[in-house]
Amino acid sequence: MDKNTIIGFVLIAAILIGFSWLNKPSEEELAKRKHYNDSITLVNQANEAAALLQQEMQQNDTATKETVVPTLSLKTSMGTEEFVTIENDLLKLVFSTKGGFVYSAELKQFRTHDSLPLILFNGPDENLINFAFLTVNNRILNSSELYFKPFVTRTDSNSTVTMRLAVDSVSYIDFVYDLPKDNYMVDFKIVPHNMTEVLDARMQSVELTWTEKIRQQEKSRKFENRYATLNFKYTGDDMEALSESKNDRKQGAGRINWIAFKDQFFSSILIADKSFRSGTFESNMAKDNSKYLKFYSTRTAVDLDPSGQQPTNLKLYYGPNQYKILDSYNKNMPEGVDKWELEELIPLGWSLFRWISKWLIIPLFNFFGSFISNYGIIILLLTIVVKLILLPFTFKSYMSSAKMRVLKPQIDEINAKIPPEKAMERQQATMNLYQKVGVSPMSGCLPLLLQMPILFAMFSFFPASIELRQQSFLWAQDLSSYDPIISWDAYIPIITPYFGNHISLFCLLMTITNIIYTKINMASQGGGGEQMKMMKWMMYLMPLMFLFMFNDYASGLSYYYFISLLITIGQTYLFRLSVNEEKLLKQLEANKKKPKKKSGFMARLEEAQRLQQQQMKQQNKKK
Repeated sequence: MDKNTIIGFVLIAAILIGFSWLNKPSEEELAKRKHYNDSITLVNQANEAAALLQQEMQQNDTATKETVVPTLSLKTSMGTEEFVTIENDLLKLVFSTKGGFVYSAELKQFRTHDSLPLILFNGPDENLINFAFLTVNNRILNSSELYFKPFVTRTDSNSTVTMRLAVDSVSYIDFVYDLPKDNYMVDFKIVPHNMTEVLDARMQSVELTWTEKIRQQEKSRKFENRYATLNFKYTGDDMEALSESKNDRKQGAGRINWIAFKDQFFSSILIADKSFRSGTFESNMAKDNSKYLKFYSTRTAVDLDPSGQQPTNLKLYYGPNQYKILDSYNKNMPEGVDKWELEELIPLGWSLFRWISKWLIIPLFNFFGSFISNYGIIILLLTIVVKLILLPFTFKSYMSSAKMRVLKPQIDEINAKIPPEKAMERQQATMNLYQKVGVSPMSGCLPLLLQMPILFAMFSFFPASIELRQQSFLWAQDLSSYDPIISWDAYIPIITPYFGNHISLFCLLMTITNIIYTKINMASQGGGGEQMKMMKWMMYLMPLMFLFMFNDYASGLSYYYFISLLITIGQTYLFRLSVNEEKLLKQLEANKKKPKKKSGFMARLEEAQRLQQQQMKQQNKKK
């Protein structure tokens, strides 16, 4: 293994360590975490007290139940379930009079992977929101068990459904839903009217429970599961996410701005204008043979004014996880109000990679998409632009390797003169040679490292891009999913769990191209020895590992890497045609005659080598 490669590995490790250090929690974050942990105890105690109170109230005898708020109970606990529908060009919502909430949500401009209407949920078994109202007689009235009376109004700009839970003609609770034209966001208000003699005046909030079963919408269940998460965001703070790969449960201590039940490409989001009061969040994995991916549930509380003077303002989002749409809600918010930042739901990687996606990749992607409908062409153009941006770094890296290549005979001569036992002397002689000809081993590694953030940003961007969903290109029917050229149904141990029951063609092409590129690089380095042979085997093994890693990934990502590698191979041959290595060697030899001023780094390195050599000589004398 040559020094350039060793330095490359060391620098990669240093970059990873640096990222870890930069992302470590600050003292302020540690303090917040301590406050969070301390608050959990208080939340647990409050939840336990509420549970005991609810249990005590449920154990009241029948006679007592009949006498507590009899009018409300008799009018609302029995009835016939009816359905009303409102819709715009994007969204179709069905409401049930039992519970007064959204019964079904359909996204009209999307289809499932098997071309069926894309329905987020249908019925209370798949989605249920319940508000627990406390009466003056300490009874709990669950909205999901009560019957409402619907009122529907429609205009050119919006459609409104009012679900009314009535005690009499003047005392009632309204659930008001307003669906604007061309929008996925629904305004939702809870408005009590003359309910002070029914609802407990001391009640400053109402308990809310929300459950939803997340349907499988995409072809690859395994891949879709990786991006399905329950998320919630603290007011003016960071977003939290439950585990996507196992059952998980969290308690949020503090004010929470919104709660999202998220799939790979679609979400149901509940937003509170004045935040939720803490909450318990739970995510459970569904069985592999189920039509559902996960089961989400949350229990929290939202402010409520029983007098009705201040309505409880909420919002419901049923729509795609598209960056442009989610980010647009921030722009429409008034100044001085904490931004929702719903776009954080889209997994674009660590902060540095997310920054690159936000300010480089997404604007380019949207720009090309504004006048090109073929996303395969858009990815090609995006790849070309990115490669042009990186071209100066790529050329500098090539020139560094070319200089090392033409100097290799002289390095081999140094190694032949100085035995392996004198490793420090070898290294010092090699560094002296580099200094005389004006070559830095670091110059080839730094350009490569500068390209890594873009590669990682692309890795996060393509699987999360809903624009690629069900977009075909060449043989790939869906650029957001795998593109099988061969598939089978039989379960094969080891292969099926880790590789899948198919072979993706773009992934296979990427692997073959990567092997070719590795062969070109290995041939340009030349040399032999056992270490070099082992290094070659490792370099050839990596593309095969990528075949296993990317076989189930989005074909758009494999296509991008495939095109990028092809362009890189083409650049390599163009560089070889434009760079005369004989002239380069003469130029390096001419540099030997020029006076050199040692850099501070080189001077310190040579001094360290000299001291180490002295220590080794002293140790040898003692022996």
